[in-house]
Amino acid sequence: MQMNQHVIGSPPSGGFTLVETLAVVALIAVMAVMATPSFVAWHVRDQVDARAKALLSTLAYARSEALRRGARVTVCRIDAARHYLAAGQSCGNGMTDWSCGWAVLADRAGTLTLLRAHSPFASVSIVGTQTNLTFTPPAGQLIGSFRSFEVAPRVSSKATQGDKWRRCIRIAAGGRPRISNGACGAAS
Repeated sequence: MQMNQHVIGSPPSGGFTLVETLAVVALIAVMAVMATPSFVAWHVRDQVDARAKALLSTLAYARSEALRRGARVTVCRIDAARHYLAAGQSCGNGMTDWSCGWAVLADRAGTLTLLRAHSPFASVSIVGTQTNLTFTPPAGQLIGSFRSFEVAPRVSSKATQGDKWRRCIRIAAGGRPRISNGACGAAS
């Protein structure tokens, strides 16, 4: 017969106790709760940046197409069915800003051709004073004067308040768009 050679007073080896496991799980839960607001805020900032860059790239594309085609090219608000939206007209989700989506249309002898369209994105607000922008040949100038768009989180929380959560796209009369951090009214 063989005897177990366990020494009395020494802890058994080979695992964690229930108390140790629960303590680790509680610690992980506390860390997750503390990190969630930062993660959400980071995600919102990425959405604002992505939408601002998409609009900036659309405006640069429209200007370049006006130059390349020698025709007027318009960027306008659209709804999900790609219908033009007039000033103050809401899209299907009730929004009245540029988050409904937008399209780039080329005008050649009175015939409009859809060049590009962007879908709605309701979690980001895109506020601009105009419902459409028209770039003209031969220099890609913008009809009218200086324009701007402010891109910001649709729902502002304590974690996403302030200018660091906003982007401003300014378009000079010459048609060149640029993006800056902060609200359009803020000093850049």
